[in-house]
Amino acid sequence: MPGQLVDVGGYKLHINCTGSGAPAVVLEAGLGEPSSMMAGWIAPAVAASTKVCVYDRAGRGWSDPAAAPQDGLATAAALHTLLARAHVGGPYVLVGHSTGGVYMQIFAATYPGQVAGMVLLDSQPPTAFTSLPGYPGFYSTFQKASALFPSLARFGVLRLVYTSAVSGLPPQARAEERAFWSTASYYRSVRDEFLELPTALTQAQALKSLGGKPLVVVTAAKNAQTGWLPQQDKMATLSADSVHRVMQNATHTSLTEDKTGSRISSQAILDVVHAVRSGTPLTK
Repeated sequence: MPGQLVDVGGYKLHINCTGSGAPAVVLEAGLGEPSSMMAGWIAPAVAASTKVCVYDRAGRGWSDPAAAPQDGLATAAALHTLLARAHVGGPYVLVGHSTGGVYMQIFAATYPGQVAGMVLLDSQPPTAFTSLPGYPGFYSTFQKASALFPSLARFGVLRLVYTSAVSGLPPQARAEERAFWSTASYYRSVRDEFLELPTALTQAQALKSLGGKPLVVVTAAKNAQTGWLPQQDKMATLSADSVHRVMQNATHTSLTEDKTGSRISSQAILDVVHAVRSGTPLTK
């Protein structure tokens, strides 16, 4: 395990920080993902310029499960405690991929003084249930299926399924991802997180504005579901200093898994870091 385990109140969360400098960047992986996804390509690229931290939400990766269900507010509170007890000084550049963007918006709404800037990497919109026509049906189907995943993992079925998964990640991160994805405990955490997702999406709607703090929204246009692109446009209006980059050849997963796609994500983060340090507006 890289990094350290930190007690956040009866259980421990894993955090790994590399690089040095301010503002510190905090990377939040998507739903069900361990920190390995963001630690593969993105963290090393950002660490060359500033301090960057990846962490595992409760029950994920190397982190302990929490005693109580973790909605968005609980997740944000745990992250806030983790950063304080790991002595990672703010304010932070918050970076969230997919549902990780939902958690970062909740963090920003709850702790606005700890936010220096934000990057949303093809973030799930907080209004997914009402603005994405296909999402309610997907949620219902996946919720039922996720109840079966822990049992399938115990019988080794999912280890076979994921033997060729995340092939774009560096070897160490790829091996970690596949190992975590093969365990019953991982799928229990996915099931539980998915159950809390509707609440988290509602909580994320509390963020109305970042003021003039720099914000980059990166959108993967390839294979985007109906309604996705307009909602990405809407999230770009959260700040008076924002840039929306629509990547026509990027997919939702390539922004973190693939070396080429992750360069887009890393550059967006570095652009926000530069804007924070220099006090100058973002450029296209």
